[in-house]
Amino acid sequence: MPARRTLLKAIAAAPVLSALGVPSATAAPSATATVSSAPGIVKPVPPEYFTVRGTNAEARFETFEDTGPLTPVDRFFVRNHTSTPVLDAADWRLTVWGDGLHGRTPVHFTYGQLRDLPSVTRSALIECAGNGRSLYATQQGESVSGTPWTLGAIGAARWRGARLSDVLRLAGIASDAVDVQPRGLDAPYVAGGVDLGRVRRPLSVAKALDDVILAYEMNGEPLPYDHGHPVRLVVPHWVGIASVKWLGDIEVSRTPLASPWSTDYYRLFGAAHPPGGSAPLTRQTLKSAYELPFGATLEAGRTHRLEGRAWSAYAPVRRVDVSTDGGARWRPARLLGPTRHAPWVRWQTPWRPYGPGPVTLLSRVTDAAGNTQPERAVHNTQGYLFDAVVRHSVTVV
Repeated sequence: MPARRTLLKAIAAAPVLSALGVPSATAAPSATATVSSAPGIVKPVPPEYFTVRGTNAEARFETFEDTGPLTPVDRFFVRNHTSTPVLDAADWRLTVWGDGLHGRTPVHFTYGQLRDLPSVTRSALIECAGNGRSLYATQQGESVSGTPWTLGAIGAARWRGARLSDVLRLAGIASDAVDVQPRGLDAPYVAGGVDLGRVRRPLSVAKALDDVILAYEMNGEPLPYDHGHPVRLVVPHWVGIASVKWLGDIEVSRTPLASPWSTDYYRLFGAAHPPGGSAPLTRQTLKSAYELPFGATLEAGRTHRLEGRAWSAYAPVRRVDVSTDGGARWRPARLLGPTRHAPWVRWQTPWRPYGPGPVTLLSRVTDAAGNTQPERAVHNTQGYLFDAVVRHSVTVV
């Protein structure tokens, strides 16, 4: 306990900064200055690894084939609402504030103080809620809005950081607090001429005290700028928007909190949902996919080793079934590596096509809780949570 008391004294002695003490951020250099083909993204996003979509860079899913269970940082997708801010860890402060704290006095943590807390390491996926969005249109003939991701708005990393629960308890979270709302330090987001402010989204206190971490390392290295440097939230199993990057402050409240990212966005709207929309999205869904370009050409008369990945936010992957004839027949794929604690599971199956022509490949994951990918995803107007079996067309020559 002496170390804990020392840290509490240091936190109490930290100066209270005006306007919650958020540091100034420098916008990402221009695309030309960073040898990047995406505006507002710092790292290079070469076309062999990425498809640039506005301020975002989608990973080419087929390029994961030569990677292990973790996604290399240089292939990890980038989801930005505005531009990547370039922040200095030495100037960074995290402010925890709100009526959900005892005494209601803001508490500030420096980068060094955060790193002095006991650390945890978790291997976890970050997956955009809209991953697979374009498949609503191309596969189901349904119109949706938003970035037309295929399957590459996802990546797995080993994240190291402090437990959010430790930070909240040090800050003095009250027993009747119900929500916390982390907010990023990227520039305010403007949509339709309306300034929505900085990206922020509430979490229940129950989730915040469970498995959420304030990550400062990614795959054994300090967080890169595009992935949240110096500190980001990692919220395992939840939609990617919950894992707020460039964390600046956390509001703690005794009453439910909301933001545009829990009211206007990241809810399900449409004929299959309540008139006012679903509850705000929390947990992700389950998917499987071939590590193969859509429309790939494969040679007849030889055996191909088809590979892919499967994942579920509900439970560990139990099995993956594949079809190489459009769903007429299915057989189990071979799972590679452990499944219980892996963020996703690699799988493979041999296939020897005998004649030329178009073929539709399918894969279908089932998890340990009995959830299985459906034939169709339930439509929603913003194209979230696509979970249907993907129809992967190839040509045999």
